[in-house]
Amino acid sequence: MTSHSTAFFRADGDELVPLRRATSGWGGADGPGQVRGTAVSGVLARGAERAAAELEGAERFRPVRWTVDLFRPGGMVPSTVEATVVRGGRRLRLVDVSLVQATGTVARGSLLLLATGGPTSGTTWTAPLPAVPTAPPADLVPDPTEPTLYRADGDWTTDRRQENAARKATWFPAAPIVEGEEPSGFAHLAAIGDAANLTSSWGTLGVEYINADLTLAIARVPAAGDGVGVFAESRVEAGGIALGTVTMFDRHGALGSVTIATLANGAQVVQP
Repeated sequence: MTSHSTAFFRADGDELVPLRRATSGWGGADGPGQVRGTAVSGVLARGAERAAAELEGAERFRPVRWTVDLFRPGGMVPSTVEATVVRGGRRLRLVDVSLVQATGTVARGSLLLLATGGPTSGTTWTAPLPAVPTAPPADLVPDPTEPTLYRADGDWTTDRRQENAARKATWFPAAPIVEGEEPSGFAHLAAIGDAANLTSSWGTLGVEYINADLTLAIARVPAAGDGVGVFAESRVEAGGIALGTVTMFDRHGALGSVTIATLANGAQVVQP
């Protein structure tokens, strides 16, 4: 069930088979491993987007909120995505999705889409967009099997050794979620939303907190094939629980934000 493909999954009929890149660092070196959150969020978003695309007038709607609950570790085993259209209205649409394995449902997602329209006539106060790092140069090429670039109060780098308390940013070139498919801009963004934990929880020992959820809110969707960046904005910690907020951005500026709720994971630490 492993492969050197840069994709997270391989389609096998109605099933999705996790590939090597889908393996989470939280699973440890022993045992079959578990699926990383980026893979879970990405494949759930793919399923939700496909269900929404089947509704009449789908071209008028834009994804604006994506929420994932990671309530059970997903195994590196064949999985299916089940989608339900909760609401298919003229202005608001809501799609729920679940990642199902032989042991049951391991994660669920909810996609809110709103109909686009013209501008309003009045004027409303608007805060300046968040300042985000300049995207990395196009000729800075990461490892194709783990396409991540890093920045910690310095220049972008392919060096993963960033065990420090600096404010961090990460950049992810577009990569397939399912082998043989180019991900949509939204599916790529939804997958990378899980990197909010990597970016906000990465400290002097590595990543000591594991996220139980993510909520992505966006005003626009990046173009398919473009990279996506994650920039730490805030982190609040108390009693082994930490809440993180990051700004998502592309080469044109800020897209929106992700918030996560995380738990201290005992002695287990992930060093990306």
